[in-house]
Amino acid sequence: MTDYSRLIDAETWAFIRATDAAYPPDAVDLDIAGQRRVYDAMCAVFHRDYPAVPQDHEIAGVKVRDFPGRGPAVVYLHGGGFVVGGLNSHDDVCAEIAQATGRRVVLVDYRLSPEALHPAALEDCLAVVRALGDVVLAGDSAGGNLCAAVARETPVRGQVLIYPGLGGDIHTGSYLTHENAPMLTRADVLFYAGIRHGGTIPAPDPSVSPLVARDFTGLPPTVAFGAECDPLCDDAETYAAKVRAAGGRAVSFTEPGLVHGYLRARHSVTRARDSFGRILAAIDALAAGAWPYGESR
Repeated sequence: MTDYSRLIDAETWAFIRATDAAYPPDAVDLDIAGQRRVYDAMCAVFHRDYPAVPQDHEIAGVKVRDFPGRGPAVVYLHGGGFVVGGLNSHDDVCAEIAQATGRRVVLVDYRLSPEALHPAALEDCLAVVRALGDVVLAGDSAGGNLCAAVARETPVRGQVLIYPGLGGDIHTGSYLTHENAPMLTRADVLFYAGIRHGGTIPAPDPSVSPLVARDFTGLPPTVAFGAECDPLCDDAETYAAKVRAAGGRAVSFTEPGLVHGYLRARHSVTRARDSFGRILAAIDALAAGAWPYGESR
């Protein structure tokens, strides 16, 4: 059994307890409206005010929250298991990305399941990216999955994947080692996958699970971040390794002692703050067309 009392520090445990108080582990037993209600309330607990004045509008018929800045734009795809989240759950993260990099940041309000099953969310994200043209993708969790799926379909400048769920083998590695991790369990992963597809598990499909693709050539420069104490952890490195093996540029970082959803802890947990700094640096580098990671990782 994994000893989280050793792996996770006191700051992170405080974040976990604060999250559980607002979004208890049994929230998955609520109906969809209830899950969205408690998720939004939990995000509000950690939300940080920002001075930027974004514009809410539509791009290619899809709602977005648009933070002004110079190009190329950063298109941000939020997490939430394809079921929860939206413009208000991740806009403070996007505001800080815009402030730190000076780039335009476009947060996409893609359609959610179960009202709109796969590939609706992917179609929305693709429409925005294609309308904008030259962009960097960034996304967390389900948003990281969408980034990797978008990058297979249309050229982008680069992508930054934050504790992404990419369809790795649920019977091996971190899916078992961290099966009962705080913040996200293996059972949670399977639950949200079921909602995404209306209860029917699809045949292997890289638009659903980018890791099942047979060909990883032609993918953009990729920086992936895994949280050590997360069943999805291995997906980040596995994906980066496949991109490298196909001749592309990719690097992954496993963030020690961190848990799924740690972006919300970036102001309260030192490890999360440091990781967010690395995320900002990666976005800024890819937007500038730079690759500061060498060629051997």
